[in-house]
Amino acid sequence: MGRDLSLSFPQAGELFEEADDVLGFHLSRLAWEGPEDELTLTKNAQPALLVHSIAVHRVLKEELGPVSMAAGHSLGEFSAHVAAGTLTFPEALFAVRTRGELMFAAGVERPGTMAAVLGLADESVEEVCRTVQEEGNTCVPANFNTRGQVVISGGFEGVERAMALAKESGAKKVVPLTVSGAFHSPLMTPAREGLREQLEKIKFSDPDYPVISNVTAEPVSLASLGRELLVDQLTSPVRWRASVEQMVNLGAERFFELGPGSVLCGLNKRNARGIPCSSLGTPSDFDAVGR
Repeated sequence: MGRDLSLSFPQAGELFEEADDVLGFHLSRLAWEGPEDELTLTKNAQPALLVHSIAVHRVLKEELGPVSMAAGHSLGEFSAHVAAGTLTFPEALFAVRTRGELMFAAGVERPGTMAAVLGLADESVEEVCRTVQEEGNTCVPANFNTRGQVVISGGFEGVERAMALAKESGAKKVVPLTVSGAFHSPLMTPAREGLREQLEKIKFSDPDYPVISNVTAEPVSLASLGRELLVDQLTSPVRWRASVEQMVNLGAERFFELGPGSVLCGLNKRNARGIPCSSLGTPSDFDAVGR
């Protein structure tokens, strides 16, 4: 994650060095060399994702030209706010490290899991989750990624029951996910107060351009609202499809995905049909900026 970027661009290398200083350990070494099982721990994965995405932004900021709006999927919403100037990089980095620790602790205190439901309408997934809740178990929609792709989250028994009901309701596929907790569900409630306290210590500024909230799928232009929604996000579903559709409605003509992988551009093939999307994570990707 980000090694080629750092070797090719001094500003990216400097950002990883800054991250190491802020956190007090070699996040860069962990991101570049692993071990993978340690990197994927929530408390490490979240800051690593933030650093990689902001490193890309630092390198390409001028070439990207004027930006009209931004959004980020779950943790990526912090990256979007850093890019928009709502938060400084050091403060956001420390906040997401804390966020990861709090989410992991909540997963230990109130254990749970997640699963992806494919090929079932949002309404049907919501009905499945209501049935499970009425039976006394916890299970809620956690990510509305595209039409026909919804992630559910809750207690082990609740998610297992929901998976069975989803199959009975006609889901094409149900895939259990390897996670350390029931993210974006009520089981993350123990993490809320700690994150709120951390974010209240940080100065939030009005963003330079709107950031579309995961919680509301609406543009955020006020600092105070941005802070509040980043806390609410812990226990609310990520309304990603609605967020991208909102960006299209607001006039988005091209999308850039900053950071590792190309998952979001893949989702955009359904969420924003016909609108160009480029994934930018390594130097070899950067030729796409000018196309």
